[in-house]
Amino acid sequence: MKIRHYLEESIQKVLSEVFSLEVGIDELQINVTRPEFAGHYTLVVFPLAGRMRMPPPTAAEKIGAALLADYRFTAYNVVKGFLNLTIDSTLWMELLEEVRYTKDYGQLSSRKETVMVEFSSPNTNKPLHLGHVRNILLGWSMYEILRAAGYQVLRTQIINDRGIAICKSMLAWEKWGNGKTPESANMKGDHLVGEFYVLFETEFRKEYMSWQETRESQRIFEIDSDKGESAEAFFGRYKNQYFNSHSTLGAEARQMLRKWEEDDPYVVELWRRMNQWVYDGFEKTYERLGVSFDHIYYESETYLLGKSIVAKGLDQNLFYKKDDGSVWVDLEEQKMDHKILQRSDGTSVYITQDLGTAEQRYEDHDADRMVYVVADEQNYHFDVLFAISELLKRPYAGGMHHLSYGMVELPHGKMKSREGTVVDADDLMDEVISEARAIALEKGEVNSLSKTEQQSIVEKIGMAALKYHMVRVQPQRRMVFDPEESVDMQGQTGPYIQNAYVRIQSILRRSASEDRVDYYKYSPSKHEMDLLVQLSEYPEEIGKAAEAYDPSIIANFAYRLAKLYHKFYNEHRVLSAESDEAKEFRLGLSQGVANVLSSSMNLLGIQMPDKM
Repeated sequence: MKIRHYLEESIQKVLSEVFSLEVGIDELQINVTRPEFAGHYTLVVFPLAGRMRMPPPTAAEKIGAALLADYRFTAYNVVKGFLNLTIDSTLWMELLEEVRYTKDYGQLSSRKETVMVEFSSPNTNKPLHLGHVRNILLGWSMYEILRAAGYQVLRTQIINDRGIAICKSMLAWEKWGNGKTPESANMKGDHLVGEFYVLFETEFRKEYMSWQETRESQRIFEIDSDKGESAEAFFGRYKNQYFNSHSTLGAEARQMLRKWEEDDPYVVELWRRMNQWVYDGFEKTYERLGVSFDHIYYESETYLLGKSIVAKGLDQNLFYKKDDGSVWVDLEEQKMDHKILQRSDGTSVYITQDLGTAEQRYEDHDADRMVYVVADEQNYHFDVLFAISELLKRPYAGGMHHLSYGMVELPHGKMKSREGTVVDADDLMDEVISEARAIALEKGEVNSLSKTEQQSIVEKIGMAALKYHMVRVQPQRRMVFDPEESVDMQGQTGPYIQNAYVRIQSILRRSASEDRVDYYKYSPSKHEMDLLVQLSEYPEEIGKAAEAYDPSIIANFAYRLAKLYHKFYNEHRVLSAESDEAKEFRLGLSQGVANVLSSSMNLLGIQMPDKM
């Protein structure tokens, strides 16, 4: 029994049959009744009153009376233009039976629409880090939420396995690696390659600082610096120009990139070897995070298709070539500027491979929508990508969406991958699980279990702390991740929600052998009704989260449900209830809450332990 669905249909029928007013369900504004008023749901009558040619309070009274006469409502009250409705208790009991015994309660009807969600999409020059963790968890949650909302969903990533950044790591290994491998260094391959990326940057900074002492640098400063600009400010912003125009290391890295694009055997073999080290490391991290992919794309494969798209755009006069041979697109009509699509030496840029990847994905899967989970630093990039796809009149252009999210920081500040100040995803997981282990051992409830059972529970608690903390904030907001705060059993955390579930499992284990009693005539208390209303809203919350591309809607729903259950538990006896009917109802209610807590947390990639 979907309470909200019944409510919407009943109001729609009353408006049509009694008032000759045809209103779509999407036009009805229905909210859960505020706690200070009697009722379960509230209809906002103001938008309807004008069409009914009545003052809002009068329209609300008439609608309420009509619902009470012919439908399963037991009371109503009017507050100005708000109609508060009380729904017949038998409907709530039917809902409870559904929540208690239906495995997939909350899932919406199947839709004939395929959505592809791209997330993670790392570079192969460094390990996955804290920023990737938020990206991965948002992407995975959206995959699960969209599936629950009835869509056919594909998980994908584009691995940025070529380009100047990758060549920096390769060049550093070639110059200073002395043949080191993950095995000889006893390190994960992605961590080893990341060390060489940092080493390149360290050596490049030394080179740049030395160059700043030369006459050539002083001459450039005198010519190119803005009026009144300090040398420190000028050389701070000139760093990229120096890399491209003057740097010996920069020239070597660019030469390596050109050799790669020319299929130089040595460079390609080194590239394959070091990338494989990284892939092996990524796979271990993904496995620990509990994520996987249906299709992985590689920039090294799609950039060529992107270059062919650029060539076609040139032939169609949609793009233009500058005197130096570089290819550009004019997006001034789209209220953007001119964007480079291909460098003067013929090498591609990020937008080139993204054009090729979108085309390849459409050919492979004919997806109706493509959702890109990428940080808000790339907002402009995706505006350009979507605008170019529209310009090229690609059939998938209208279904492209950028799930933009704010960067994540630690309490002590930002991270910089080139300077080696990034927190690796592996280290982050270790730290959170360590925090969870300390709390679990302090509470003492897992001490009687085997080491294997203890480790399994601690892993679930730690990963719940990490994952929940990352997705509870709206994606567009920047956030600070505090490992210690994330495991707080009393805060808005994953472990707090897990604790409600574990409490219920303990109750259910102690009642497992008892016979069922009919509880349909039981009259629920205020706390019990609050839980029923919250359970009834679960399908609605899934729909909202899918439409808004926002997993925090589910995260906050799960927290509210757990908080309500803790309140209910503190106010009501379950196994020693005042009557058999109350006991059976509360057992059913507890089971329903446990089911929905488990289901909603699963949408966030979080597993529930039976004990804590």
